[in-house]
Amino acid sequence: MAGFGYTAKNAVIALELPDDYVWDCAVIKAEGRYHMFCSHWSKSLGFGWNWLYSSEIIHCVADRPQGPYRFLRVVLPRRGKAFFDGMNTHNTCIRAYGGKYYLYYMGTTYDGEPPAGEEQTAERALPVWNRKRIGVAVADSIYGEFVRRDTPLLAPRGSGFWDCTVTTNPTAAILPSGETYLIYKSRSGPGAPLMLGSAAADRPDGEFRRLSDAPIFTFDDPDLHVEDPFLWYDERKQKFCLLAKDDSKNGSSGITGEWGSGFYAESGDCVRFDISPEKVYSRNVVWKDGRKTVQGNMERPWILFDDDGRPAWLFCASGAGSNPYSFCGRTFITAQELTPI
Repeated sequence: MAGFGYTAKNAVIALELPDDYVWDCAVIKAEGRYHMFCSHWSKSLGFGWNWLYSSEIIHCVADRPQGPYRFLRVVLPRRGKAFFDGMNTHNTCIRAYGGKYYLYYMGTTYDGEPPAGEEQTAERALPVWNRKRIGVAVADSIYGEFVRRDTPLLAPRGSGFWDCTVTTNPTAAILPSGETYLIYKSRSGPGAPLMLGSAAADRPDGEFRRLSDAPIFTFDDPDLHVEDPFLWYDERKQKFCLLAKDDSKNGSSGITGEWGSGFYAESGDCVRFDISPEKVYSRNVVWKDGRKTVQGNMERPWILFDDDGRPAWLFCASGAGSNPYSFCGRTFITAQELTPI
């Protein structure tokens, strides 16, 4: 199969907020400007599990695709514990179709107050993690109100299925007909491999049906995990294209040989994907000013296409530390220019 065919270079910081952590992002050109939807929460809370307890989705704007982006507003705040997404919104994917904007996201809820300090344990976080569900919010204008549904767009299946715990990390591709394909993440239980599934609907806001009972990738090695998918449909190739994170565990060499890097895959039906051997992006980053750094994380990849539909910019969530999840008090969204190989 043909590979991705582009290389990422000339990295810059597209968004950093002085008082907040930021994570994941989705960027779209609309109404004469560039719009980034991402997650944030106060640095006063710390990083830890607060992406799960205290994140909310914000809207930032810029005059150039690479930024810098400035904060505009909160679009999906807390709305009450009774809602599936009432206490936390995260994992953004923005798409436009038919004069409307569709913001796909993950939401969760929990009882009580957000835990602090030593109360932030994996054991306490697990029930909240297991309540993660995919939602969609729709607006008539990129600056308008994004109206949420009160029920998830796609719920987990029952015990015995690989995706019986959560639906999260949504990424959508909307075809000209309005038919919409969705890739999501789940797992069968604590410690089980992270896997990706596919679903489709006749319109961007559902109702979604799974395209297969099995995940789109299966590996003999249980330490091969994949997450952070980004899906698009390439009209030239007539293929579904996927960029995702190599999240290998326990010292496994993974898909690419580098933990946290990005791999590329293609499919004719959004079910059976062929993985390319190339590494699309790396934690080894070359900045526009010539610096070379090893980033602890380069996650939640998002591609912004130019007006001709060709990949132009790669956005990733990252931070100041060189070791995974050691952010030294700073996280930011990077933008890297994509040029043909």
